[in-house]
Amino acid sequence: MSTDTHEVDVVIVGGGMVGASMACALATMNIRAVLLEANDINTELPAEGFEMRVSAITRASQKLFEMIDVWPAIVKQRISPFRDMHVWDASGDGVIHFDSADIGEACLGHIIENKVIVSALYERLRAFENIEVITNNSVMSINIGAENASLALKDGKLIKTRLIIAADGGNSVLRQQAGISVRGWDYDHAALVTYVKTEHGHQDTAWQRFLPTGPLAFLPLPQQYSSIVWSTQPEEAKRLCALDETAFKTELESAFESKLGKIESIGPRAMFPLRFFVANDFIQSRFALIGDAAHTVHPLAGQGVNLGLADVATLAEVLHDALQNNKDIGHVSVLRRYERWRKADSLPLLVSMDSFKRFFGSDIPAVRWLRNFGLNLTNHTTPLKNKIVRVAMGLEGSMPKLSRGLPLD
Repeated sequence: MSTDTHEVDVVIVGGGMVGASMACALATMNIRAVLLEANDINTELPAEGFEMRVSAITRASQKLFEMIDVWPAIVKQRISPFRDMHVWDASGDGVIHFDSADIGEACLGHIIENKVIVSALYERLRAFENIEVITNNSVMSINIGAENASLALKDGKLIKTRLIIAADGGNSVLRQQAGISVRGWDYDHAALVTYVKTEHGHQDTAWQRFLPTGPLAFLPLPQQYSSIVWSTQPEEAKRLCALDETAFKTELESAFESKLGKIESIGPRAMFPLRFFVANDFIQSRFALIGDAAHTVHPLAGQGVNLGLADVATLAEVLHDALQNNKDIGHVSVLRRYERWRKADSLPLLVSMDSFKRFFGSDIPAVRWLRNFGLNLTNHTTPLKNKIVRVAMGLEGSMPKLSRGLPLD
């Protein structure tokens, strides 16, 4: 077993979309970094059909990908822009429709398979000599001192660094080792995911119907396929996963009111649990949380990965500014700026998404009436509706430079 010691400026633990994006953002700085992933990185797309896990990438996240030069590789593979979003409530006549033309934008965002994004990120990372990618290796323990931090790896290697960035997901081992607590709860809901081809195609529109049991979304994919995210109780999700194809088609068409005609084909199905939490601290000395390690939210508004990518853009700017001013990038006084900035921007969105989920999940008659009234009122109040969609797209607020399409220098 190796016992060698490696010394770098930054170690990013977690090689998914957020961790790899962080590595790309740091790559153009005068920084030596390691991107550490416990598993192998599989970037191969399915030979047929689509990957089941997709992300709704906002315009702000698109700008970040453009600035770290991975967007061309994403586009070269496959993406699905959506120009409209149509939302309606199964418990009444409430409906709201968003159109990108109303705010002068070409589209509201893009639906992209997660592996497409990860593949583009790793293709970009191969161009940098100052970023080392280590896979199939995990952290056994961390030690944080006054001048540096160290990580003991499974293979016996020891890495010393000025800063550890934890991007290792909602069940973050590093967050637990750092002793950072979280507040939140399980939703007692699961998301069933699959993809389908419908008779009338998706019309470049993201569709979402709020059912009494949870939201059902049809999100556009290439070739007129749609990605399905159906949030419901875990036992119901298991039942739906176990149905034969004909029975599942029937239930899905009924739940969606056959909005896009008959379902012509269905991909494989899977499910995953849903929860909400936010870390009580985003940083410690020589330690920072990003992505799902810092916060996890219900997927109904598609904000999860976009919050993580905003973390990336913000932390990259904070570290860049610290380097420009010859400051210690792992010092708590530097990292505190990142924590204040992200908490100010992300906590209101996290709370509003959780409240939104609960509001639309209530079967109290007065609440049902209020949400249908609110949907219709907002739909006919153009300034308010446009404000909502611009916030959701990441076009409002104190966004970091990379999220606005601006260079750090």
